[in-house]
Amino acid sequence: MNDRMTGKKDSRKGRSFRYALLFLLLGGCMLLSSCADLGYYVQCATGHFGVMNKCTPIPELLQDPETPTALKGQLQTVLAIRDFASSELGLPDNGSYRSYGDLGRPYVVWNVVAAPEFSLEPVQWCFPVAGCVSYRGYFEREEAEKFADRLRREGKEVYLYGVPAYSTLNWFDDPVLNTFLGRSESHLAGMIFHELAHQQLYVKGDSSFNEAFATTVEMEGVRRWLEHVGNSTGMTDYQDYFDRNEAVRRILAEVRSELAYLYAGSQPKAEMRREKETIIAKGRERYQELKESWGGYKGYDNLMADLNNARLSSMSTYHDLVPAFQRLLYEKEGQLADFYSAAAKLGSLPPSERITRLQTSGQVAQVEPGADATTH
Repeated sequence: MNDRMTGKKDSRKGRSFRYALLFLLLGGCMLLSSCADLGYYVQCATGHFGVMNKCTPIPELLQDPETPTALKGQLQTVLAIRDFASSELGLPDNGSYRSYGDLGRPYVVWNVVAAPEFSLEPVQWCFPVAGCVSYRGYFEREEAEKFADRLRREGKEVYLYGVPAYSTLNWFDDPVLNTFLGRSESHLAGMIFHELAHQQLYVKGDSSFNEAFATTVEMEGVRRWLEHVGNSTGMTDYQDYFDRNEAVRRILAEVRSELAYLYAGSQPKAEMRREKETIIAKGRERYQELKESWGGYKGYDNLMADLNNARLSSMSTYHDLVPAFQRLLYEKEGQLADFYSAAAKLGSLPPSERITRLQTSGQVAQVEPGADATTH
């Protein structure tokens, strides 16, 4: 008990230190940033503190007689998944995903991605900790919509989407939130594994690398978790989910390839605009054929109804390098510690060499060195 009490005290000291450090960082940004940037940093800090202040350690909630029985069952599953992540997957063993908060809203943040009308290269913004990324996150949807409208007025294409979870890269103990607790067991486990993978390895300024690595860890982790609990039905459903994702991804990759070729040309803008609409329309037709083969499954209707350069660039970030990382995991015979070590070595390489190594180790799409296209 004394060790646990000491650990809790040390954890609180560490958390207090990080809060103080974040305030110092925010103060430094105030000196270096424009007023517009300052407002953004303030909403990031206050929004994050607001989330953390609504969280309670899961063991306390499990002992509280007022905690609903259904919620207790979900939280017990969370703790089992969380322990499995560290003991069986070798992911960081810390205070993340050991507390819970109900935010009273469907998403924790809303991200905004933007791209020019005739380019798949997303706009990038650079931050002190995360490096340069091609999205801006807002804790209030209204603020995200205001920023998205401003970008549209500048002639940019915009993708605004809700995010159920985010990683502070081990600066803070990331909590479990109502925004993703209600998902199926496999998706809940996948989200926890994915976010912890960002704590395991994060290459500043390269979201394509980071998201593909985390997605690979997520997929392998969920497979092992479902085998561990004997949930064969969950494994089938989860595999179907990724198979559908892959099928849609292939269509979007074709659309991106055709658009990239178009944008590299020298046609007049009006002609290019018409051809762009034709390419996207053909992509939707291919999706309708795919949808019919699924028996009318509508899970991707909203995605396909609102395709633009910002959305297409965002989709590529999570998937293009996954085959290369899966190949690397296979080469390491499924030994996750060796896989993490090899991925870290790749991450330490210069961006151009890193991408070249990944492209030659698996069948992946051609992406720009260090390309950064999202979220999550």
